Amino acid sequence: MSEPSELARLRWRCRRGTRELDALVGWWLDARYPVVDAQLRQAFAELLDVQDPDLWDWLVGRREPDRADWRDIIREIRDRPRV
Repeated sequence: MSEPSELARLRWRCRRGTRELDALVGWWLDARYPVVDAQLRQAFAELLDVQDPDLWDWLVGRREPDRADWRDIIREIRDRPRV
């Protein structure tokens, strides 16, 4: 598991321009980040550098990211369990 300070930084970076984006990337941080390998954790941290409009387009399926690891994360977010 990551250090608390690292998780706190990532949680802060998950605060996006809209509640929807906050919820989607926040879900991945809470549900998936603790159980994935270091490479995917790094990919997620890099994904958080993407501009909100691009991230939103990927999450709603308008476009796909070029990076395979980002596509995996985006796919997991799209396919997440809904309550």
